[in-house]
Amino acid sequence: MPSDTILLVMDMINDLVHPDGAGARTYVPRCRERDVYRNTAHAIARAREAGIRIGYVRVGFSPDYRECPPASPVFSRARDNGLFKLGTWGTEVYADFAPQDGDADIVKHRVSPFYGTPLEPLLSAQGIRRLLLTGVSTNGVVQAAAREGHDRDFHCVVLEDCCAGATDDEHAFALAGVRRFADVTTAAEFRI
Repeated sequence: MPSDTILLVMDMINDLVHPDGAGARTYVPRCRERDVYRNTAHAIARAREAGIRIGYVRVGFSPDYRECPPASPVFSRARDNGLFKLGTWGTEVYADFAPQDGDADIVKHRVSPFYGTPLEPLLSAQGIRRLLLTGVSTNGVVQAAAREGHDRDFHCVVLEDCCAGATDDEHAFALAGVRRFADVTTAAEFRI
């Protein structure tokens, strides 16, 4: 019987988490300090062994940034700095978490993995009821996925040791707020 669970690996792209990417001074140190790289690779391996689907959510825009909201303080800076261009190294998933054939690839143009994406129809078609949430940033995509997943009647579980914010405070504050909408645990403690 297929699993009703999916592990979502969100925004773990080169622009954000590769040591040579734009997140080299923010997300990379936090990911190293929190052992996010190893924990995420471990969570992916455990999920694959258990037959749980893996989905990769990536932020990205066309080369001309036609989907980029001009008033967004987050995405207008990305546009101004040439980040998050689809089809480039920057929007590829970090190699330590490389997708495999059959894994879902969801491209988003906003913070939320649900807004304007095929994520919800994919989850519905696959009979998914539980979302395991990982990625950067905790206060961005992870928090948005937990809140919106909750409102779409999914059981959301944040694997907090597979997440990071640009600062430790951002991570901690996001987790404090997200506990109202999701279970929060670690990759090691979570029972698949």
